[in-house]
Order: sequence, then C-alpha cells, then structure tokens
Amino acid sequence: MSGHAFDAAIALQPAGDNLFTGATSPAYANMIGPYGGITAAQMINAVMLHPKRLGEPLSLTVNFAAALADGAFTVEARPARTNRSTQHWTLEIRQADGVVMTGTAVTAARREIWSPSSDAMPAVPPVQDVPVVSRRSRVEWLNRYEVRSVEGSLPETWDGADQEHSRTQVWVRDTPVRALDFASLTALCDVFFPRIWLRRSKFTPVGTVSMTVYFHAGDAQLKAVGTGYLMAQAQAQAFHNGYFDQSAQMWNEQGQLLATSHQIVYYKE
Repeated sequence: MSGHAFDAAIALQPAGDNLFTGATSPAYANMIGPYGGITAAQMINAVMLHPKRLGEPLSLTVNFAAALADGAFTVEARPARTNRSTQHWTLEIRQADGVVMTGTAVTAARREIWSPSSDAMPAVPPVQDVPVVSRRSRVEWLNRYEVRSVEGSLPETWDGADQEHSRTQVWVRDTPVRALDFASLTALCDVFFPRIWLRRSKFTPVGTVSMTVYFHAGDAQLKAVGTGYLMAQAQAQAFHNGYFDQSAQMWNEQGQLLATSHQIVYYKE
C-alpha cells in the first residue's frame, strides 16, 4: 500500500465469500456524495483482489442505482461464469438501506495475435506546451488531478447560449503523481465535467445513470505509462428529454488508445 490518497480510497478488506468492505473517501468527495470515478475504481478493485480472478479487465459497467452515502459499504464481486479465456462478473455495492450500485465486468486472458493500430489520437499540442489549469476547488475530487486543457473548458459565461459542440480535450494525470493501473484508469475515464454544461453554457443539475469502460491495454502497457499523462477526449452525441450520452477516449503520450468509455447521464431544468 502506498501513501497515495487514491490507494487509500479504493482500499478493500475481505469480508467473506465474494465480499469486501470499504468506505467512501473525503479526498474524492463530489458536490453530493463521492466522485463516480472513484466508486467505479472501487468496484474494479474488488475484481482485481478476488482470488478466483482470471486474466485482466476487459470491460466494466457501473449502474448508479442510488446515491452512495458517506461512510462504509460492502462490495460483492461474484464470478458468475468462467470460460476458457473469459470470466463474467456480477457486482453490487450495498449500504444500510440496500443496493446502491449494480454492475458487471468481464476479465480475459488475452493472446498475442493480430492487433492493428487503433483510432489515431487527435492532433493536439504536446503536454509540455499546454499550461496546467490552476485551481483549488471546493469540490475535493477535482484537486486529485492535474489537468492541462487543450479544448472545451468550462464556459466563461453561463448565459444559456448553445455551443457548436460538446468536445473536451485535456492532458491529465493523478496529483500527486501515481503510476497508472486498471483502477486509476477507470477513475480517469470519469474525469470530465458534464457535457451539457459545455453544450448549453448553463449550470444544469445532472447525475450519471450508467458508465461503461472498455480496456484496450493490458497490465504491461499500463505500467509502461508510469506517471505519464493521458490525452483524454469526451463528447456527447445526443441530448434528449432528460438524458444525454458521453463517449470518451484515453490515449497515452505515444498515441496508443488505452481505454474508451460511455455514459448515460440524467439532467433536468
């Protein structure tokens, strides 16, 4: 265990067959409850710690069924079926009032076969040419990341004016720096502010309903990133009657696609 706040936040203790206990972390507090990315990271960590795990994460889906209250919780990570090269998991987080998160995951033993280049990273300035966004936020989880904004920052004027697109591009990494792994990559996939804030230039109440991460890199590739930056891009495709989506891509500095993510998010007037 390192002394990093992230490792403390995702720490879980075995509590019986397929069960682990953990707790929310003040270091990753959001405006209400914890940062969704840290909750997703706690769920994938339960899979990573499970003694029956086969292979490495291929996908993770987290459904935010209810607000996670500050304090202790129980995670159940159950291998529902194990095949020759894939393993399918069901996940739940429970607190005193019942189930607050549901999810699924797939782990896999990958084989080295034909693997062409993935979608190219956008042409963006190198990380050293992009200044750090200087801020100390009252939303605590924002202080856990170093962000260098290339495109699509928060609106300077919240005037409700429609914008041309909802795309954001940032260089990002943990602060203090921490070597990348599956749990931290999972959390980083949720690092973006809501797309509707950019598209609409209006501070709109939102809440993620479901988030999926697809992992396109193995443990060795993540270790090679070390404490380097990721180029993170996110945009929405549709806003319709109270829900919008978000697609995100995460590349390393060499332009290799490490993960993609998709969300569906609730919003209201």
